[in-house]
Amino acid sequence: MDKAIEKAAVLIEALPYIKSFHQKVIVVKLGGSAMTDEKVLHSLVHDVVFMEQVGMRPLLVHGGGPRISKAMEAAGLVPKFIDGQRYTDRAVLDIAARVLIDELSADVCERIRKAGGVAVAVNGRDSTFLRGEKRAGKDLGLVGEVTGVDRPLAQRLLAGDIIPVVAPIARGADGTLYNVNADLAAARLAALLGAEKLVFLSNVPGILTNVNDPQTLLSTVHAAEVRELITRKAITGGMLPKVEAGLASIAAGVAKVHMISGLVSHSLLLEIFTTRGVGTEVVA
Repeated sequence: MDKAIEKAAVLIEALPYIKSFHQKVIVVKLGGSAMTDEKVLHSLVHDVVFMEQVGMRPLLVHGGGPRISKAMEAAGLVPKFIDGQRYTDRAVLDIAARVLIDELSADVCERIRKAGGVAVAVNGRDSTFLRGEKRAGKDLGLVGEVTGVDRPLAQRLLAGDIIPVVAPIARGADGTLYNVNADLAAARLAALLGAEKLVFLSNVPGILTNVNDPQTLLSTVHAAEVRELITRKAITGGMLPKVEAGLASIAAGVAKVHMISGLVSHSLLLEIFTTRGVGTEVVA
């Protein structure tokens, strides 16, 4: 009986959040490294389906860097990185599109179906859902940035209780395809679709003021404070592009950005539907 009462208390705690986020768009970005973790994928898929079933409108964006590198090596190609970013030529783009769309997006959609939801894979290769152009700055080949999204299609899918699963391949105005950083794609989509929240799932618990001390995890932090942490180089490495993408989405009108660990079972639900959460919440 005590366990049943405890479960009821959890549902009551979640009720205000369910009401507050009813029909609100929530963009969830899953890191490429997590795409190879069966436990993470299982937890995430069930969390996303739960969100959709209680009236929220989740949209899932995923990466796939490790799988792309593995596929390149199998094809006899050596991955080339410039300042931590993958150089993409035509051969690399073909592999990236196959891995991201035909393998990973298809796999996530099937997992969502088995969990009781409905999902559709969308991207810039099979449609003009994700529009883009060559990324400015250092030449990275066919690496682009998102300039637009098929908003009517996204709205129809979300309103129809269908979860869009987005692979970060964008289509240019002339039909050229571009490989887009998944963090930047998720941030741009959140801004373009007027999302209530943008959630980054990775293998770290959130923003730490000391990367070697889990006790320094920030629960809630303002965007201005985050910029100060970046200036002080307290945020570095793989966390930096996620944080900067999150700040860009907040500047574009997204209300909150969350940084959480996908290694914690059902971390997505715990972050959104509980008072304390499990990661870092960045607010404007």
